[in-house]
Amino acid sequence: MSSISKATENICRLFWFIFIPLCGILYFVKTVLFLDKTEYGPNEETFEKAGEILKNGGICAFPTDTVYGLGAVYTDVEAVKKIFAAKGRDEGKPLSILISDVSQVRMLVDDIPEGAYKLMEKFWPGALTIIFNKNDSVPKEVAAHGSTVGVRMPANDTARAVIRAAGAPLAAPSANTSGKRSSVTAGDVKEDLDGKIDMIIDGGECNLGIASTVLDMTGPEIKILREGLVTREMIEETLSH
Repeated sequence: MSSISKATENICRLFWFIFIPLCGILYFVKTVLFLDKTEYGPNEETFEKAGEILKNGGICAFPTDTVYGLGAVYTDVEAVKKIFAAKGRDEGKPLSILISDVSQVRMLVDDIPEGAYKLMEKFWPGALTIIFNKNDSVPKEVAAHGSTVGVRMPANDTARAVIRAAGAPLAAPSANTSGKRSSVTAGDVKEDLDGKIDMIIDGGECNLGIASTVLDMTGPEIKILREGLVTREMIEETLSH
């Protein structure tokens, strides 16, 4: 056998017996031992980590009852800008705000219409976003320089735990590139936004998989801007009592 053939054979052996196993070890370290990790399961340690990320200007994807959301502390303008950048979202489109408790509405809104209390009691937590006239705590970047803000309390324990960990309501549109379908699993989020966001909390598949109903209560007449699982009939029935 020539020296060239022996050299080629040795290289092949190195490839199969050293390089391939080494690649496997590196993959194990990265994916199983969680180095350079962005995906986490829903538990107290995860919520604490998410809270730290959000408090320090990061953005985090998490499940809600409808679709996965991408959140930032609503008063952190630089973090809010990261959401627009990650999604490729038009800054002229406002962001809704998610809360973990009904009392947080008062942080965002000064004047709550009487009918809103009935709707919040009936449909929150749940798939209803109510648009109010915002107060000065809501940055213009969240409201797209407008005077209103959409607010919702999701019916998902993980989502509310993340909001509580952040210590403030979260500006949180759907966790997907603008124009693409909404993400209903953590895998959807990772495929779409990997490398653009700080953390993904894997809470399994969202129960509903469709966006919330959007109800505008800022004028003399209530307007349904988008109808979802909470229908016009359900809203009218609730308000009639």
